Amino acid sequence: MTHAVSAAPGRSGIAGAQSLDGALDGALDGAEQLEHVPFYDLAGMTREVQDEILAEWTGLLKSGQFIGGPAVARFEEEWAEFCGARFAVGVANGTDALHLTLRALGIGPGDEVVVPANTFVATVEAVVLAGATPRFADVDPDTLLITSQTLVEAAGPATRAAIVVDLYGQMPDMDALQATTADLGIDLIEDAAQAQGATWGSGRSGSYGVAGCFSFYPGKNLGAFGDAGAVVTSDERLADRLMSLRDHGRAGGGHYDHELLGLNSRLDALQAAVLSAKIPRLDEWNASRRGLMALYRRLLEPSAARLVEQLPGGNGVYHLAVVRVPDRDRIRAALSKAAIGTGIHYPTPCHLMAPYADFSLRQLPVAEKQAAEILSLPLHPYMQPEDVERVCAVVSEFAPRTE
Repeated sequence: MTHAVSAAPGRSGIAGAQSLDGALDGALDGAEQLEHVPFYDLAGMTREVQDEILAEWTGLLKSGQFIGGPAVARFEEEWAEFCGARFAVGVANGTDALHLTLRALGIGPGDEVVVPANTFVATVEAVVLAGATPRFADVDPDTLLITSQTLVEAAGPATRAAIVVDLYGQMPDMDALQATTADLGIDLIEDAAQAQGATWGSGRSGSYGVAGCFSFYPGKNLGAFGDAGAVVTSDERLADRLMSLRDHGRAGGGHYDHELLGLNSRLDALQAAVLSAKIPRLDEWNASRRGLMALYRRLLEPSAARLVEQLPGGNGVYHLAVVRVPDRDRIRAALSKAAIGTGIHYPTPCHLMAPYADFSLRQLPVAEKQAAEILSLPLHPYMQPEDVERVCAVVSEFAPRTE
């Protein structure tokens, strides 16, 4: 999840004898008068939909249909259509979307699931919650995404599935990954939590593989007003199992007829109404993000800050604006001093985290190296071009140059 941290504008020619604090104080004198550039800002999007949402919520307050009902069914139909899938199953959050998908596929103890080491912890957490064993794959040094080669290197005889993560809003080479998982005879599951609306070729995120799993945490490109999630699939049997598992394993026969070991992971109607109000605006919001990222690419010198790349076949939605810099702490301090928010996504690869260390079988050099270099810069649909210019000025000022 994203967390705003203050940070700010500067140029790397600082005298060697000058301390970092002194350099920042001199170069950014008067920064306390600058208007804050937040890492993320939900207020603009909320204002855009609040009247529509309040009207929907008023109707729900009158009807009392807070769990399931027409609002959830409507959202599920809209989201399936948006993603190009036959079915969408609303759940409580993105972690449950992954966990329940694995269980609906019959994946559990004795099975292995390949996951990229560079991802939010929920991707790995879901595998362990399902009773399976995560096998960690390294990532591409330019995109920081899983590749067919790194997937094959991580897979083994017990591998049943691979979770492909559309990290930062970009999709990896889905054609190659589909071919590789088919050759291995394993399921491809998309973790599209950060990529609502992204495309690879003519397909939307979530439409590749057996299922696509989404989080609608408030900070996502399509965010609820609390936790929410969904799974999209074109497999009717899988959709039916997911609908049962999210609702205590209930069968279609009645309220107290339970045929599966399920849990309580239902999407509530209040959040469904929020998401339905936002879906028609998502493409426009994503277009704004793309425009801002194009400006970042024009203004940032690659020798100072290396932006994460997008593959030619994809059209990303830039949930995060991630750069790699050799002296991250220095640049982050400068940005903070200039009243500019930043984040780090993510400071520790999952295979090095304490709960998952026993599953780590080898070093993953790219994931381990990039974790010390990555920095997320401000990005949201209501960000102004002059804010991007301020951010780039600071990064250019304080980033050491590389060849």
